[in-house]
Amino acid sequence: MIGWLSKSALLLWMLSSLALAEQHQPSVIVVGAGMAGLSAAYELQQKGWQVTVLEAKPRIGGRGGMAGAEWLGTPELQPQLHHYLQQFKLKTQPAPEEARTSAYLIDGKLFSVADLARQQPAVAAAINAYEQQLEALAEQMDDPLQPTATDKLRALDQSSVARWLDTLALPPVARSLIDQRIRSRYDEPSRLSLLYLVQQSRVYQGSPTFLQRSERLPGGSQVLAQAFLKQLRTLKTGARVEAILQSADGVTVKVGNAGYQADYVVLAVPLPAVAKISLTPGLDAQQQVALKDINYGWREQMLLKFSKPFWGQERLSGEIFSNQGLGVIWIEPALKGGANLLVNIAGDNARVMKSFNDRQMADQVLLRLDKYYPGARAAFKGYEMRRLSPDPLIGGAYLAYGPGEISQYWRMWEKPFGRVVFAGEHTDPLYPGTLEGALRSGERAAEQVAALQGGTSR
Repeated sequence: MIGWLSKSALLLWMLSSLALAEQHQPSVIVVGAGMAGLSAAYELQQKGWQVTVLEAKPRIGGRGGMAGAEWLGTPELQPQLHHYLQQFKLKTQPAPEEARTSAYLIDGKLFSVADLARQQPAVAAAINAYEQQLEALAEQMDDPLQPTATDKLRALDQSSVARWLDTLALPPVARSLIDQRIRSRYDEPSRLSLLYLVQQSRVYQGSPTFLQRSERLPGGSQVLAQAFLKQLRTLKTGARVEAILQSADGVTVKVGNAGYQADYVVLAVPLPAVAKISLTPGLDAQQQVALKDINYGWREQMLLKFSKPFWGQERLSGEIFSNQGLGVIWIEPALKGGANLLVNIAGDNARVMKSFNDRQMADQVLLRLDKYYPGARAAFKGYEMRRLSPDPLIGGAYLAYGPGEISQYWRMWEKPFGRVVFAGEHTDPLYPGTLEGALRSGERAAEQVAALQGGTSR
């Protein structure tokens, strides 16, 4: 009788233990509430996970811009982004025709692509020659996911874009416009791997500019960030993570004197910010070197506010490249009258201004605008500034591999580090530096965490 009771008790204990195991809700802490962190958190919560998002800044959305509208590519080019827009029922608008193609501001005169061909044929021919040469290099790459597949491709990684451009012997105006185009999208040509430029050209091969800006999202990327926020149960801002400690059973995330516990962590912050978090156990030697080495572009973004559109009827919207140090220029809708101008200053043009305060930076841009458009300074009302690179919680604009870096660090941050999984635009091999890349990385990180919990890895 006693033996039977003992066996029954053992069976009941085993069944109850099994039930408790089944009832355990897996948990994850997502560090960073940019688009990568928000998408990872959302996907894991949808899978039934207990999710806590910790964001160091007082706002969410990460490095999303100040624009009043986000320019969108077609669903074929940005499937992940359009998936979430559809999921959250966010309405888009067709992009204005003038915004779907690039233009050039040369010594204060605006040229469309067609205008440039007619009025400055030598400059237009040189830009076309550059594009054809880049296309020819991209044709050598069969798969953009394997950019170092051949010796010839690996050799491209040892050269900077600037050194390659020197061999093309471009006229000075054309060279300055091409330099501006490259630094606005990536970084200074002298700091950029030629292989990286070729790989990105291969990714977008056959996708002209008008397909990359076919729609716009009113309100910008913040609208999408807020849509994610409405779905998430636990998100804390002003929570700067100082340390992540892993054990056999889980992770502890330190924020000041507080400690958060979970089964796993998604670390969705830029690499310069990763370098400021104490990880136990620590990263391996190559990863530690990569944190210091991997190049990030430098970008400053300002929204200049005017009482009226001082540019008259000229098109100052779209992707406009200047030979005078101004970055990409866009007209932004003014919500309360007047007119707004969004200006991106990038590369070394931005680095030389790192010691300037916000007002001094705005003044530098105003000087140039007023020279070409008299009346700009008189119509000026104020500004907003977003400085990504000097921000200690960001440390750079977007990933931009320097010479030799793809050969050493390609896809390094896609691998789980114990119970820690990395996310962010810098972890996406096809679309780094983009909203699509950030969202893709968040979904990939969520799948990796779920696989780890299930006893596998991806």
